[in-house]
Amino acid sequence: MQTLTDIGTMIVRTPRTCGGRPRIAGSRITVQFVVNEIKAGVTPEEIVEDKPHLTLAGIYTALAYYYANKAAMDAEFAAYEEECRRLEAEYKAGKLS
Repeated sequence: MQTLTDIGTMIVRTPRTCGGRPRIAGSRITVQFVVNEIKAGVTPEEIVEDKPHLTLAGIYTALAYYYANKAAMDAEFAAYEEECRRLEAEYKAGKLS
């Protein structure tokens, strides 16, 4: 008999890994990465093909986590993108090395 996986263990947040953003357990692939790939038209199968250490279960769990927490995740994604833009602007202005 195959061992069952508790999907509640498949998405984790670790303070010092990927900035504490939710990610697929055992990887550095964030929920945000998966969502962005899907929004860009990449299929779950193509994500797994490109990153064979992942599973379809992990991809679909990341998507379920996103949709179960959509408002909070969208706000987190927007804050992350804003931080990236701010850091890029500082770097271009010579304020970061």
